[in-house]
Amino acid sequence: MKLGFFSPLPPAQTGVADYSAALLAELRKHGEVVVNGDGHVALYHIGNNHLHREIYARAIVKPGVAVLHDAVLNHFFLGTLDPRAYAEEFIYNYGEWSRDLAENLWRNRARSAADPRYFEYPMLKRITTVSRAVVVHNPAAARAVARHAPDARIFEIPHLFVPPQIPDAVATLRFRDSLGLNPRTLLVAVFGHLRESKRIPAVLRAMQQAWSAGADARLLIAGAFASSDLERSLTPLLSDPRIIRTGHLPEPDFWRYAAAMDLCVNLRFPTGGESSGIAIRMMGIGKPVVFTTGEEIARIPADACLRVDPGAAEEEMLAGMIVWLAADREAGIEIGRRAAEHIAREHAIEKVAGCYWSNLASLLQQV
Repeated sequence: MKLGFFSPLPPAQTGVADYSAALLAELRKHGEVVVNGDGHVALYHIGNNHLHREIYARAIVKPGVAVLHDAVLNHFFLGTLDPRAYAEEFIYNYGEWSRDLAENLWRNRARSAADPRYFEYPMLKRITTVSRAVVVHNPAAARAVARHAPDARIFEIPHLFVPPQIPDAVATLRFRDSLGLNPRTLLVAVFGHLRESKRIPAVLRAMQQAWSAGADARLLIAGAFASSDLERSLTPLLSDPRIIRTGHLPEPDFWRYAAAMDLCVNLRFPTGGESSGIAIRMMGIGKPVVFTTGEEIARIPADACLRVDPGAAEEEMLAGMIVWLAADREAGIEIGRRAAEHIAREHAIEKVAGCYWSNLASLLQQV
């Protein structure tokens, strides 16, 4: 089998590019894979930003297998279509009755990063209807596809993990010391592009609650804010000396901070049905991760991660977990150990690439 492979690749600073580079190298162990070229099957990596514009267009004209890294494409269309085309695409998905809603969503698109309505209407019908099959990473994304294309063939393939080279224990202790951390200080971290849906205000308020309760904890925020308005609104909270700030981290620095931190906060609301590559990486190296409760993490064992409920209880639950883990560091280590076991068993890149290859090959057998 010859596979056509279409995706952003490094140096593009996106999780999809990193994912695709790792998957591409592993798939080539199974057979011939050509980047941006024709094959017996075309694999199209689809995300919700402009980097996927040409890939999406080709996937519609020359259908293959679509990999939905985001199960919400509403934001993709907001960024790539004009008002008329956006409304027509929305109506194609949901019917003529939705025209007024589509026009309203376009007019208020400045709110799209946080308004749940943009996530409730993923606009998946066109790509999922024409594709020979659709790859998703979790049950929430699979359900979204089935809602828009009941006859679609869906392959649920776990997000991949490649074991990284991380600093050893001595180097990590030295790095923590350079950050001004005591050996028992709990370093809580948020990594990645800092969008409204990552709940940074809630994280900051939860940290304030934990500090008020006496928790020996610090907060690392590693990444650039997607919205300057969001960053400005948080300036008073971000100025706390117990917060460590960095911008986008190149790979060696990313793993230096990852090895040094003790708890990764990976909240999502509203959610786009995505599986977080950062969360998988943190779990893979044995770090506990806090998720927002939802169908996206249904495959993760309850004892291999932490969950907080969206809504009114979010901040109190998160603050309570931080206080608990700051006092009981061994509990966090145990959760991280179980997380690493789960990732090694279900998300190893060799297993993931094998699932891709066998599922794609099965399409050819049916022709």
